[in-house]
Amino acid sequence: MSSVSSAAGGHRPAASDHRWLILVIVAVAQLMVVLDATVVNIALPSAQHALGFPNSDRQWVVTAYALAFGSLLLLGGRIGDMFSRKRVFITGLAGFALASALGGAAVSFEMLVIARTLQGAFGAILAPAALGTLVSTFRDPRERGRAFGVFGSVAVGGGAVGLILGGVLTEYFSWRWCLYVNLIFAAIAIAGALAYMRGNRPDSRPRMDWAGTALASAGLFLIVFGFSHAEVAGWTAALTIGSLAVGVLLLAAFAFAERRVSHPLLPLRVILNRARGGSYVAVGLTGIAIFGVFLFLTYYLQVVKGYSPVASGLAFLPMIACILVSSNTSSIVLLPRLGPRALIAAGMLIGGGGMAYLTQLTVTSSYAGSVLPALLAMGLGFGMIFSPAINTATSGVARQDSGVASALVNTMQQVGGSIGTAALSTVALTATVTYLAAHHAGNLAPATAAVHGYAMAFTVSAALLGLGALVTALLVPSKSRLEELRNATLPVDVAPAPSPALADAMSIQSAGPSQLR
Repeated sequence: MSSVSSAAGGHRPAASDHRWLILVIVAVAQLMVVLDATVVNIALPSAQHALGFPNSDRQWVVTAYALAFGSLLLLGGRIGDMFSRKRVFITGLAGFALASALGGAAVSFEMLVIARTLQGAFGAILAPAALGTLVSTFRDPRERGRAFGVFGSVAVGGGAVGLILGGVLTEYFSWRWCLYVNLIFAAIAIAGALAYMRGNRPDSRPRMDWAGTALASAGLFLIVFGFSHAEVAGWTAALTIGSLAVGVLLLAAFAFAERRVSHPLLPLRVILNRARGGSYVAVGLTGIAIFGVFLFLTYYLQVVKGYSPVASGLAFLPMIACILVSSNTSSIVLLPRLGPRALIAAGMLIGGGGMAYLTQLTVTSSYAGSVLPALLAMGLGFGMIFSPAINTATSGVARQDSGVASALVNTMQQVGGSIGTAALSTVALTATVTYLAAHHAGNLAPATAAVHGYAMAFTVSAALLGLGALVTALLVPSKSRLEELRNATLPVDVAPAPSPALADAMSIQSAGPSQLR
């Protein structure tokens, strides 16, 4: 059997005759998960006023979700590999909806934090199942490119949609609707899944690696917690250092253990593939940078320029539009011609250029002249990164590994976001304090110092994207090399079908690491 057919593992694509409806269902579910990371941030001040909890506790409303989501993603991905993906998908949707209802009805801080934790846990089940469903449904390279164009748009643009939706719901309804709105998304997705998804069980069910699950979950939990704690307690706090150090040790032990078990949670063949590994790195580095955009540009528009939450959210619309265009064009038109290496690296350079443009912001800068051009460039760049990276990261993976491969995409994005929020906040705060110490006079000094801090965060983000472009160029093989590797894994009696996209070019699972250099 060829590697192409084995990648399918005998698993019939889920309801292929309704595949475009399935894409809509998956996109709705993914949008719900992604926007929840930002929509609650907009509602947080109103929730704090209503429930009466102090500023020191505000971070836990955000951190509780990030901890549960980030630490359980690999487990959620493996659950999707073991059972009917339709059932796992619906379970994740229903659990996320119930947790959202609990949060919307919260009468205390503790109740809200519990709800956010449950949201993160069910989101960790839902997100890999959503992407895994997309991977198994779209096998044809042309259709796969279109599908991942849409999915990539949602993955990168959902956060900006959350800013808009959160502003509208908070300003015109109630902060509680920032949580209740998930019931609408979940109801649509559940109805669609029941109607159009097939409940096929995998032909071969992988066993659960409980030791690996414990090591990975604990390690990721401590990494996310360490970066979140650093944001409020500083990088020199004992708990910050201890959490990060132990987290790294646990992940190192996880990597060591995975080499020695017969049914690993994360098979090394998934990440030792250079194209997939480079794509995971690209998603992680871009996750750091893009969270910096949402965080500090929102601060700039609201705190410095006086925009309302709704107006600041609407300011991101041009970036969303560019992401939609760029993501679909990249997956459908450019990826088949250029390959993932050139496309992802170029996207990082363009996005980094937009980020660098923001470093010139001042208190008196205009939106049209100083913010809009950067948003357009970043929208184009981020669209060129995410769709090809997610497509490449999940291509050529066997059915029994597709869930955990999908989970790793979400893990890199989530951990990248946690690192970005904490590290860039530290950079901005340090730059602001330094500026205030050097400039004592003038009514504009505090605002000018804040903008200076934002600019330093944008500088670091731009540098990270530049580094990501270099790493991608070094790790991800060229288009021609990917095609050579694909053809080399086909048996002699199977003629390599001409592929307009590179999805099947990644069907090189049987290739060892030495073949990927």
